[in-house]
Amino acid sequence: MDVKSWKTVCRFEEQPDLPVLDSVDVLVIGGGAAGVAAAETAGRSGKNTWLVEKYGFCGGAAVAGLSGTICGIFIATDDKNAKPKQVVFGFTERFRQALAAKGGVTGPQIYGKTFTVTHDPLVWREVADDILEQANVTTLFHTAVTGVIMDNDTFKGVVIESNAGQSIILAKMIVDASGDAALIARAGMGYFFGDNGRIQNPTMFFRVGGIDMERYLDYYGNDTICPAKVTESILAANASGEFDLPRHKIWMFPTTRPNELMVNATRLAGQDGRMLNVIDPKDFTEAEIFGRRQVRDYTKFLTQFVPGCENAYVVDTGVEVGIRQTRSIVGVETLTNEDVLNCRKRSDSICRTPWPIELHSGNKPKLHWLLDDYYDVPYNTLVPIVGENIIVAGRCLSAEHEALASARVTAQCFEYGHAAGVAVVKAIDENTPIRDLDVASIRTTMINNGSAL
Repeated sequence: MDVKSWKTVCRFEEQPDLPVLDSVDVLVIGGGAAGVAAAETAGRSGKNTWLVEKYGFCGGAAVAGLSGTICGIFIATDDKNAKPKQVVFGFTERFRQALAAKGGVTGPQIYGKTFTVTHDPLVWREVADDILEQANVTTLFHTAVTGVIMDNDTFKGVVIESNAGQSIILAKMIVDASGDAALIARAGMGYFFGDNGRIQNPTMFFRVGGIDMERYLDYYGNDTICPAKVTESILAANASGEFDLPRHKIWMFPTTRPNELMVNATRLAGQDGRMLNVIDPKDFTEAEIFGRRQVRDYTKFLTQFVPGCENAYVVDTGVEVGIRQTRSIVGVETLTNEDVLNCRKRSDSICRTPWPIELHSGNKPKLHWLLDDYYDVPYNTLVPIVGENIIVAGRCLSAEHEALASARVTAQCFEYGHAAGVAVVKAIDENTPIRDLDVASIRTTMINNGSAL
């Protein structure tokens, strides 16, 4: 399949003869971390806001993909005695606090040189439901976008499809929080895939129960990144001929539930060794099938080689594979690899990012730590170089390959959505194109909402 040709564009003056479901202020496509933040921000500001989500729940990669951590909140450091130092707040912290109030998030856990927290995906869904309802957002689950309605380069609405059939939603402003730049692609506007088409591997997250946590922690330790002895055991298991475990450095996180671990261990490539791009449904399907098989293989490894895991069993896997990277937009500005490596600060920043470059490609993930520092993500990485009445939020921001391997994580996606929500409200109130907004004013509103910038 030529994924670049997979689009449907309807010109505004020739829009299809379909019922118009509504004409709204703000339309958000995708209910992941960025989409929930954008919709809640716009709805809470009094705008008639709708959110369209293909699944029956919000959460995106954090829930459907079961990547059940909120990474990107804390500074990294070589100081072994350091306490968690939080540098990202705003919507991220509001959502974390809402999770905590329901017992749906752990305290900080060691992740190499930094910290992360693990959330309960079911509670995540419930918190999203609650805050969207409180913000008077209209949510449409089980609904897919099948086309975009354009007036030249201006987005006017979308064609949606559900079991009820096809209809149209018109909107003054649209947030593409699909994670895949789906609307940008359907409109035929600029996007790219990673480093000349090379993108990060997907993975199949899973949870295992039946863990003797005391014995497990005594052996594995408190760092969620596996110790060298576990990697050595994986290599020995492979050498025995009984296992074929493609990833040798695995990560395991205690969850909010007793005797349970969330495991990030699989590495998914095509059975012929090719890179999988889940934009193509054939690749997506292959990743799902072989991902589930790898889950069983890694669980078998845990029961035989990791003390405390002898009685481990699979609780569940992600509804879909964990997607790290697909399309990135061609933005007004692009976050560069050098911006990340040099921890560049910006006066037009809408988010701090202390997370390492975490590049999943090959047998061993690459981690480049940003020690005792962070970089800033500029507003215009969310604004497509061509296209009006639209802004993106989430992992499809304009960023170079290794930069995206840092900038794509959950805490930052919350804040990208926060920024996008503020921007579309201001664009409506000030009758100003998104690309011409005063970024200082967006930052001031975000700071008043609790963000640290």
